[in-house]
Amino acid sequence: MATSIDEMKSKPSWRRFEDGQHEWDKWTDKIFVQDTSHKCPTYVHKTPPCQGSCPSGEDIRGWLQIVRGMEKPPVGMDWHEYAFRRSTDANPFPSMMGRVCPAPCQDGCNRNALEDFVGINAVEQFIGDTAIEKGYRFEAAPADTGKRVAIIGGGPAGLAAAYQLRRKGHAATIFEANDGLGGMFFYGIPGYRVPRDKLNAEIQRILDMGRIEVRLKTKVGTDVTIEQLEKEFDAVLWAIGCQSGRGLPVPGWQGTPNCVSGVAFLKAFNEGRMKITAEKVVCVGGGDTSIDVVSVARRLGHNTKAGPKDLPETVIRDGYVAHDAATTAAAEGAEVTLTSLFTRDKMTASEHEVHDATHEGVTILDGVMPLEVMLGENGRATGLRVADCRMVDGRPTPVEGTERILAADLIVAAIGQGGDLTGLEALDNGRGLMNADKFYQVPNKPGHFVAGDIIRPHLLTTAIGQASIAVDSIDEYICQVEHKRRPKVDVHHFNLLEKMAEANLAPEAFVPDERGDMRGTSSANYAIHNYEDRSGAEVIPHEELFLGHFNFHARNLRKEDVPSADDVLGHFRERVIGLSEVEAIDEAKRCMSCGMCFECDNCVIFCPQDAVFRVDKNSRTTGRYVDTDYAKCIGCHICADVCPTGYIKMGLGE
Repeated sequence: MATSIDEMKSKPSWRRFEDGQHEWDKWTDKIFVQDTSHKCPTYVHKTPPCQGSCPSGEDIRGWLQIVRGMEKPPVGMDWHEYAFRRSTDANPFPSMMGRVCPAPCQDGCNRNALEDFVGINAVEQFIGDTAIEKGYRFEAAPADTGKRVAIIGGGPAGLAAAYQLRRKGHAATIFEANDGLGGMFFYGIPGYRVPRDKLNAEIQRILDMGRIEVRLKTKVGTDVTIEQLEKEFDAVLWAIGCQSGRGLPVPGWQGTPNCVSGVAFLKAFNEGRMKITAEKVVCVGGGDTSIDVVSVARRLGHNTKAGPKDLPETVIRDGYVAHDAATTAAAEGAEVTLTSLFTRDKMTASEHEVHDATHEGVTILDGVMPLEVMLGENGRATGLRVADCRMVDGRPTPVEGTERILAADLIVAAIGQGGDLTGLEALDNGRGLMNADKFYQVPNKPGHFVAGDIIRPHLLTTAIGQASIAVDSIDEYICQVEHKRRPKVDVHHFNLLEKMAEANLAPEAFVPDERGDMRGTSSANYAIHNYEDRSGAEVIPHEELFLGHFNFHARNLRKEDVPSADDVLGHFRERVIGLSEVEAIDEAKRCMSCGMCFECDNCVIFCPQDAVFRVDKNSRTTGRYVDTDYAKCIGCHICADVCPTGYIKMGLGE
């Protein structure tokens, strides 16, 4: 039978709704009847954005928690060593990367939503420098598998691969065309940014793992063939990098003696052969390599009394010619200009590197394109004709009426790099690079793998991350197992099971016949209770955090020894001065521990039912600090609201 609106309005329940009497007068009273929601807290581990943004996939949150004193080391291990071991699980170069990595992790840091990112690089440098100072070594490699892998290239990717292979018990042989290891670490970055003593220490620590043979001055493709490698080794990893610079695509560049690449310029300097440069240097670029070129040029200066054999291009192009000490002693300042197609805010070089270069006296012309190399009667370049430009359909187009000539005695192109595939033409993808699939295998070439710049020139940390994944693939290949599916968030994750085993708290073995109910119970000790690991699939954004928990905490800034334009000549002291231990600990405390409990006790304090409680001290470890009594929980979700790290989610029970 139909009911009229008037009849409905006469019912008490409708009157209470219209009068607002269906709402509780007090919020506290409302909380205590929320048990009908069936939602209770579960503890969900997600990947923080710093880690998700790190091409090496470091467990950044993990080693920050160790430095700050939250995650305790195993019995008998100092926290400095524990932080070192956690940080090098993904990347064996903490001292180097803490100095030179452009830190995409800091761009992704959720603390940017408050006041400023966590100084991840600074803490990593402290970890790395402390490890060298204390003489920490990598753990001994497991039992030898009898498998041997050829690594072509002794740069960041090749060395990282050797490290990861030894951790799996495989032997490695590194083939390096140069007379020393380090690749772009050594030949592409000046010593005042990468101190050679610390670089050598981090390389030697890898070699000390044993069963890593090094064959220097050996170029695969000419000295050794691919066929010889295939006969001698179980797998081959190509990590040859890109150490051939691209020239400017303008008239007058080709064949001009004083037009050189940025890669060749830096290699000559880093090998100690080039000790002076030209009076007027023009570098075309805008990335980190170009910044290194102009900064080195300002430090070297020029010598007006130098003869033809001392011209910088002679030393750069001929690896057997070098400047002598007398030439260096008479050096005077050089006039150095950097041009970039892009405006300063869009240059790929990091902002502080650009700032330092201008402070050192470099003139930066942004939004400028090269048009032609101007040649003198002797066939040498005398200048570079340029013009202001604007982007039209993604292409630089000169602005009419803005052309001018920049006088130059040396023109350096730092606009990109390519690989040298002489003798390796079968692997060339037509662009001077090598192809790779998602497992970093060379397509249609069983047993061949590839990592680093030869896939696509990028960051040092990218090459190291690719090497780690490639080694997993090599291990699966030589052990003849199917490749595992890579996680969506493919980084080194915190593993609660491993942590609990380390603390002697691992769950008991599950034996179905003895356990009865196969569904398990909240009191069962053969499983981790109410915990879900989504770290391989999800990165936690700042919107899931309770940012109101965090107070303003200024970043601990590293000091820098950046010379002025008047003091730059001959200034080769290290630029970055690391944090003290007190500063490093304080900086680590700024980490908001996104996606992981950091033991703030908010959920325990604010739970109105006392349903959330601290785990017994004897059973407590990182990731297992709090638990829930579901007999008391009423599903009010206050614990999730006040969780600063987003670790608590309401959902268990639905």
